Amino acid sequence: MRGIVKRFPGVVANDHVDLKICRGEVLAILGENGAGKTTLMNVLYGLYLPDEGEIHIKGRKVLHRSPRDAIENGVGMVHQHFTLVDDLTVAENIVLGAEKFKVFYDLEKLAKEIDEFMKTIGLYVDPLKKAYELSAGEKQKVEILKALYRRVEVLILDEPTSVLSPIEVRELFKTIRNLKSRGISVVFISHKLDEVMEIADRIVVMRAGKVVGELAGHEATKQLLATLMIGSRAVNIEEKFGKHVRPAGKLLEVVDLWVKGDRGEDSLKAVNLVVRKGEIVGVAGVAGSGQRELAEAIYGLRPAWRGRILLEGKDITRSPTAERIKMGVSLIPEDRLRYGVAAELPVYENIYLEKVHLEGRKSLLDRIGLRVLDKKGMVDYAKKVVEKFSVKTPSVFTNAGKLSGGNIQRLIVGRELERKPLLVIAGEPTAGLDIAATNFVRKMIVEMSEAGAGVLLISSDLQEVLELSDKVVILCNGEVMGVFRPGELSMEEVGLMMSCAKRMSKEEVERAWGT
Repeated sequence: MRGIVKRFPGVVANDHVDLKICRGEVLAILGENGAGKTTLMNVLYGLYLPDEGEIHIKGRKVLHRSPRDAIENGVGMVHQHFTLVDDLTVAENIVLGAEKFKVFYDLEKLAKEIDEFMKTIGLYVDPLKKAYELSAGEKQKVEILKALYRRVEVLILDEPTSVLSPIEVRELFKTIRNLKSRGISVVFISHKLDEVMEIADRIVVMRAGKVVGELAGHEATKQLLATLMIGSRAVNIEEKFGKHVRPAGKLLEVVDLWVKGDRGEDSLKAVNLVVRKGEIVGVAGVAGSGQRELAEAIYGLRPAWRGRILLEGKDITRSPTAERIKMGVSLIPEDRLRYGVAAELPVYENIYLEKVHLEGRKSLLDRIGLRVLDKKGMVDYAKKVVEKFSVKTPSVFTNAGKLSGGNIQRLIVGRELERKPLLVIAGEPTAGLDIAATNFVRKMIVEMSEAGAGVLLISSDLQEVLELSDKVVILCNGEVMGVFRPGELSMEEVGLMMSCAKRMSKEEVERAWGT
């Protein structure tokens, strides 16, 4: 790629960028949210036409007017936001758009073919599962398999580990090394320094739309990469967040909770859980262990067929979501684009969405169900949130779907935390965020707990869970394997629990919740 320029209204996303990708290497592109990483790869993949510059593949100048052109030239891309068709099976999604796809075919035969394909790649998801039944981590795997099925020579992975557990990250890295040994080039877009340093042969750092550094993977250090990424602000890249408030009385109590999954199976089985005021309870486990269903059940998006959910002693098991919002329950969903924002609505409306539930009825029109909204007040409030949470957007009138993934996450976090909730359910709150934004969000979560809110932190980043939480609960196959304070168990013991190989006794779990 030579001299690539891509402009949007008021923004130069790529400013005369030169980039080379060598055969059989892992090239990491590192940078803050909004640095231009994804835009540059979207140009290579044919989603954007460059305003200036050229693309050459194997010495031949090409013009990618669409992803189909890119795929024909051996370039595939796995996006940060999932593009699967919910009502199709895993097998159907993988072949969708490929030459072999037909309107009528033998699904059982196709599933067997895809099953064999997945075994050769080293990534596996049940080929007969529907996409809507998958966890975020499973969806990520299917997106990777979908690209590899097209026999690409260059595979672009945009924040591929943002929703994967540590075990799944190791599996992904094993796959990447396998692809590299076959001569496939992998472009690894990320903000996670440890992962980049582990997997990359070469690292390119972008800032404000430009390449500001390039170095070999073995030459990299965290401090050097952080300084290149965020300049003089790179003062403390591993900020620790200590709390100075002891948890108080019970805020949330989950008792013997059973919840069905999308296919009618038991996704949560006899789950007991306690979150106290001022306490952060972390939920860890491999993707698909029931984390999403737990969050949805507490927020009112998924019914419980057995058990109770209590908020400050009040039974909210059957309460609608709107009522839970009024009571102070807030959710940061793990799938930010699908559940976190209305992509076609402007930023200011997305930020104000839940405050509508908190306002009293002010007029006769309100009382008959017609809400009169103060647009100026909405815009002013949104501007305050955008500034406080550093959401990078041309204006608050820009459609939320046009923001980068990291800035959509900032918008959601800002919206949910700014209304000072009583209970925060934080699902993957720092997924896809750069170093500075990750530290900012973590600090905000800790400050919320210090102000007396309870936080249920659900994260695939085990280190994040261990660093922020007062207590940690391990889920595996929908069951509680253990409850402990960070530092009480070794990483080996935690790993065994996450893989269902070890389980605390009922008495040990009850003692842990009681302390």
